[in-house]
Amino acid sequence: MTKGHRAERTPSSGGHWGKIEYLYEDRDILVVSKPAGLAVIAPEGSRAKTLYDLVTDHMRRTNPRARPAVVHRLDRDTSGVMMFAKSAAGKKILMSRWNELVKERIYVALAEGTFQEESGVFDSWLVENRAGTVYAAKAGTGGALRAVTKWRALKKGTLHCLLELSLETGRKHQIRAQLSATGHPVAGDARYGARTDPLGRLCLHATVLTLEHPFSRRVMRFESPFPDEFRSFCAN
Repeated sequence: MTKGHRAERTPSSGGHWGKIEYLYEDRDILVVSKPAGLAVIAPEGSRAKTLYDLVTDHMRRTNPRARPAVVHRLDRDTSGVMMFAKSAAGKKILMSRWNELVKERIYVALAEGTFQEESGVFDSWLVENRAGTVYAAKAGTGGALRAVTKWRALKKGTLHCLLELSLETGRKHQIRAQLSATGHPVAGDARYGARTDPLGRLCLHATVLTLEHPFSRRVMRFESPFPDEFRSFCAN
């Protein structure tokens, strides 16, 4: 069993992403903190290095036949905690019981504008269009899925606010679409209407993943602190 925060600097050809931190590893699972700008798997037709490729290289240092399995994803421009299964058996359990095993998924976002309230719940129906963009729709809309996110303000500024968001459901682009629908898109998220880009990246970070281990059944909590720059751009 291997634990600890070991970082590997992994510059891309464009130099836009920094390093992978290996947060935890045992014979069944591997948990990393993904840098922003690194795709989990390659889009069709792309030959760029991916997080999957780099994790595979890492695992094959000790087992030449190792092959990780993707059981959930983060968007390319989202940073933070992400887990891989290290076996087919682990993948099967995690994917079939994901909603049962995952106890907590918390993100931090730097959003545009500010909220009068200190906390609340986004409860909406989301649907994906042909371009892959997700938007809020009325209940009963064909293909719409209910999305629930609890949120609280960590810091409020004049132009931006820092939010902690806890997923009750796990829909595609859930946080990005829900914040956009409120008029407070994630900073740097031009796809969902952001007008500011203070850090040259999507200001969204997966900071906590808590789950029941697929085999030991031990509840484990993995954390990756959000970038300090998120807070610095939330000034009064």
